[in-house]
Amino acid sequence: MYAKFFGLKHEPFSIAPDPRYLFMSDRHREALAHLLYGVGGGGGFVLLTGEIGAGKTTVCRCFLEQIPRRCNVAYIFNPKLTVPELLKSVCEEFRIPYQHVGPGVETVKDYLDPLNEFLLKTHSVGQNNVLIIDEAQNLSPDVLEQLRLLTNLETSERKLLQIILIGQPELRTMLARPELEQLAQRVIARFHLDALSEAETAQYIRHRLAVAGLARGKLFDGASVQRVHQLTRGIPRRINLLCDRALLGAYAEGKSRVDRDIVDKAASEVFDLTRVLMPAQTATRMPAWGWGLVASTTVLGVAGMAAVAWMQHHANPLAEPAVVAQAASAPGAASRAAVAQAAAPAASAAAVVVAAPSAPAAEALPVQKASAQLAALFSHKQGSERKAWQELAQRWKLSVAEGDPCEQAQHAQVHCFRSSRGMGLIRQLDRPAILTLNDENGRATYALLTGLNSQSATLSMGGVTQTVPLSTLQKVWRGDFSTFWRAPPGYLQSIVDGNAGPLVDVLATRLAMARGEPVTAEKQTYDTAFKAKVAAFQQAHGLRPDGVAGPTTFMQLNRVTGVDEPRLAAGG
Repeated sequence: MYAKFFGLKHEPFSIAPDPRYLFMSDRHREALAHLLYGVGGGGGFVLLTGEIGAGKTTVCRCFLEQIPRRCNVAYIFNPKLTVPELLKSVCEEFRIPYQHVGPGVETVKDYLDPLNEFLLKTHSVGQNNVLIIDEAQNLSPDVLEQLRLLTNLETSERKLLQIILIGQPELRTMLARPELEQLAQRVIARFHLDALSEAETAQYIRHRLAVAGLARGKLFDGASVQRVHQLTRGIPRRINLLCDRALLGAYAEGKSRVDRDIVDKAASEVFDLTRVLMPAQTATRMPAWGWGLVASTTVLGVAGMAAVAWMQHHANPLAEPAVVAQAASAPGAASRAAVAQAAAPAASAAAVVVAAPSAPAAEALPVQKASAQLAALFSHKQGSERKAWQELAQRWKLSVAEGDPCEQAQHAQVHCFRSSRGMGLIRQLDRPAILTLNDENGRATYALLTGLNSQSATLSMGGVTQTVPLSTLQKVWRGDFSTFWRAPPGYLQSIVDGNAGPLVDVLATRLAMARGEPVTAEKQTYDTAFKAKVAAFQQAHGLRPDGVAGPTTFMQLNRVTGVDEPRLAAGG
């Protein structure tokens, strides 16, 4: 409700899942590297731990989008299971048929035999199998022991099952127990995801505000950002909670910027603090109903009531002695019904990345045909590449006739971009893209991706639109795509060390806007300091921080600074 007041297109710290807000810090990238290393590490266990809301699900989601196609993945998100229940869940996730033979209840053997057969069969055709268990700190000792036994199946070269355990810090304590020493010895990679630093917290806040449509200026001053970091301890989910409530508070007070005082008041409600750290001055605590009333006014249609209630309360505040108080721990994550829900508990704002795709289903042997939904899409006239480019061009308000569409688009300062880096990069770039699909007969066909969410994609082919699960799309798509992007005037190639001229000046202006810094009219040279700023921007926006200002860097700058480009529909 406060978005329009601050000149935003969306609420930047909303609890609604939105992959456009992806933010990968150095720590998240390092954690992702450990997971990817583990997949090729010959089996065994990989351990990823972190505090509640630190972004473990963000890393897991990025991992699932980058996992090699030869990998079959099973994802267990409710590990409070008995041994038979766990094995049954693993079989179901890998789509392994099982059958109980004989009288009595089902036994462990009913699941182990088909699972072992599946692992051997997939290994024989060059496939790897990965089992991911989230909230693994809830596993019982007997279930952990069964998991260790699952890794006993191996060839002379490697183990046939890779197990990734994701959990809170107490998981490390569990594995340090003497009775679990054998399992601990099979951990080939482990990483603890620390909280964001103060500088990263500032980058994170700027990133979410920029994605929400803030073109320039700052909604949080330096003192308020520092205070946010202190109160949240750099935990992204807590940052979302606090910043969302602080913006509500600033809106209620009619202020155009969040200051430290507003942050303290917001913290007293969001983190259920009875007192806020305010040395050498009187602390004023915001009542639980104060800004909460603001949130309810959208439904009631009486937004003015919130500001009135706020102002009435603070016209005669109750003074409390200044004390030192630590922020209460963040609300516990809700039980996960899917990977996508893991980052968005009912009572808290979204985490770093508030949605994650469902784990891709294992490919059966032989590879199964596409589901009925995708088959229906293919049943129409085969999508031609030219038709796909024409559909994409229409969204850019371009006219593409016969000939090379990329060459024609350049007359409007629009360039083509092609990549094979899959859905992860598409999510980051957030724009319609042409996907090359292969049907059950191996024939190539082309579809325009127009919408995307955590679990499904909307495709347009020959005028027919179909929404399909991401797990289905993965069966017919190898990760290659093509799209348009709006290039700055004079752009011919990437900007590298030593470059100067109008294009470098444009880059400096865009970068200053993205960082919320004053725009200078001085001529710029792409020197070491300039390159470092570009690398920092790249890192904050999910790109490789190589300091080379190429198409993906400009695309992210366009997105952050509000350059008009078509975007993917968030509804999928």
